[in-house]
Amino acid sequence: MPNAKTLELKSQQVAEVTDKLKESSCTIVADYRGLNVGQVTELRKQLREAGIEFQVLKNTLTRRATANAELTALDEFLTGPTAIAFSKDDVVTPAKILTDFAKKNDALNVKAGVVEGKVVGTDQIKELAALPSREGLLSMLLSVLQAPVRNFALAVKAVAEKQDGGAQEA
Repeated sequence: MPNAKTLELKSQQVAEVTDKLKESSCTIVADYRGLNVGQVTELRKQLREAGIEFQVLKNTLTRRATANAELTALDEFLTGPTAIAFSKDDVVTPAKILTDFAKKNDALNVKAGVVEGKVVGTDQIKELAALPSREGLLSMLLSVLQAPVRNFALAVKAVAEKQDGGAQEA
């Protein structure tokens, strides 16, 4: 039987993973088997630069955390070597980074994820990765909102120029 110190350490780890699962807007589970140290380091660097936490976790501890977070549908994907990416703010960026990295490195296999509290499969993660980033979506929205104002300003300018042209002819 494990000693009390080991049990306490494991329960702390389960609590931390549970909190991350609850707080994250996007969590992606991946199988990293076959990646070499350089590839894992590069992946971690890309994720860290985007503000995404990437951890290799024991499946048994993660299953306990998913039970605490009421995400037991994720348990079927917790087999073999498992790494999990946690993103608190952005939903699209972790999916984009991991799927792009998986395209270049066949050894990385995206298994599933949790998006806004719902367990999703690989297909949904790939669809999410195809979306523009948050900043891209905001710039699209901004240009859509600016278009009517810009068109109105151009119309007013054209009317003013036409009236100035008519006044100069007279």
